[in-house]
Amino acid sequence: MRHFFTFLLFLILIVVSSCRKDFSTIPSFGNLEFSKDTVFLDTIFTNIGSATYNLKVYNRGNKAITIPKISLENGNSSNYRLNVDGIPGKEFFNIDILANDSIYVFVETTIDANNVTNPLYTDRILFDTGNNQQDVDLVTLVQDANFIFPGREPISMKIDSLTIDGQPTTIKGRFLTDAELTFSNTKPTIIYGYAAVPENKTLTINAGAKVHFHNNSGLIIDKNASLKVNGNLNEKVIFEGDRLENSFGKIPGQWGTIWMRAGSKDNEIHHAKIKNGVIGILVDSLGSGINATLQLSNTEIYNHSNFGILARETHIEAHNVVIGSAGQASLAATVGGTYNFTHCTFANFWNNGIRQLPAVLVNNFFVYENSSGQEIIETRDLKAANFTNCIFDGNNNIEFLLDKVEGSLFNYNIHNCMISFTDANNSFAGNTEMIFTNNPNYQNIILNGLPDFRNNQNEDFIIGENSAGINKAISSSFPFDVLGVSRANSPDIGAYQHIIFD
Repeated sequence: MRHFFTFLLFLILIVVSSCRKDFSTIPSFGNLEFSKDTVFLDTIFTNIGSATYNLKVYNRGNKAITIPKISLENGNSSNYRLNVDGIPGKEFFNIDILANDSIYVFVETTIDANNVTNPLYTDRILFDTGNNQQDVDLVTLVQDANFIFPGREPISMKIDSLTIDGQPTTIKGRFLTDAELTFSNTKPTIIYGYAAVPENKTLTINAGAKVHFHNNSGLIIDKNASLKVNGNLNEKVIFEGDRLENSFGKIPGQWGTIWMRAGSKDNEIHHAKIKNGVIGILVDSLGSGINATLQLSNTEIYNHSNFGILARETHIEAHNVVIGSAGQASLAATVGGTYNFTHCTFANFWNNGIRQLPAVLVNNFFVYENSSGQEIIETRDLKAANFTNCIFDGNNNIEFLLDKVEGSLFNYNIHNCMISFTDANNSFAGNTEMIFTNNPNYQNIILNGLPDFRNNQNEDFIIGENSAGINKAISSSFPFDVLGVSRANSPDIGAYQHIIFD
């Protein structure tokens, strides 16, 4: 027993000594230094928490100091939250900093736009009091928004999934109501899960509207339904994720896709920017009408983890379209169909891993396994793959590929295009569709010419005065480029007329 009490006393001494501060300090006297004088928290949406931002507080002196008080100027009513050297709260006392050392202050916020009078929400972190007081400003822009959420089962609280063609799916989301079938530019629209346009309905998105998707979210256009995106030159419609921090500006795969299901019809996207999803636009199967399943113009599609556009046995009419980096292909026009692209730029400089596919892939087949595990290849008619005045470029050797399987139509015409194609290993020597000379389907091709993009790593594909495509396009029915610059007299290849770089 005596040994037990001796051991217990030893433990108590250890605990007491570990809690005792083993250095002396002096009070701070207003000479703290900070990593920044203002912490700008990027724009947030109402009632959605911000990312965590940090501020470093330095003691440049040769003696340890104690900061008597650190607090938010608005006190407990502030919408900001702090964590000072690992301790959460809004008010802190007697915070020590060793000589020539520093501490971190972390800042977060969640703001209800209805509870603030000014969308530019501010506060200050106060260090010390009286004559020694120093401060760092906190600034956040909060936006009100329209939110579209899937429902939940009232008892289990399980998130609702969509029923499509009478069959339940695992896709979280719901169909839009009639009151939700117009997205305006007065407030951003934030979508959680998939928002589906019901059969025989049309979703209209007005010029200047901003549509933000949460993770694993997107739009679905059901059969006999339509999407009308009505941007204009000065008011593009933006589709992107719901994280607005600068650090998320170039992260692909933040949301799902805009999916035009088999049987959707008369879809139109004009003057839009679609970025940072998994697949920018997924277009399935021919519509029921005589018009194209998708008419696409003056639109930029950037930085998607799989495809910019994945088209499967469908009909797309496009002009003045720019499709940048994607983890697989900028455009995959697969399983046949009808595709007419004029004055488009396909430039895939994906740098987040190895990319197996070219910037543009066109084929007329699909592959599946039957019930016996046997691989089956089925073909479909490629009625037309017409590319006129287009650029195909990127950081792979092969950036344009026609992949044909015999058994169905394979019609294509490539006129006045710039193609990046270096078959160093003669992998396509037997592919007659990839023979550019003495082939009437190819006319006026510039092979491996310099596009002279302004900044391909920043998805800036405006061409400069050294571009091989200057004045090499043929006249078309589209007299203005994607920026509204006239190309009536001397049209350049691609979506942009050339400029002289600064």
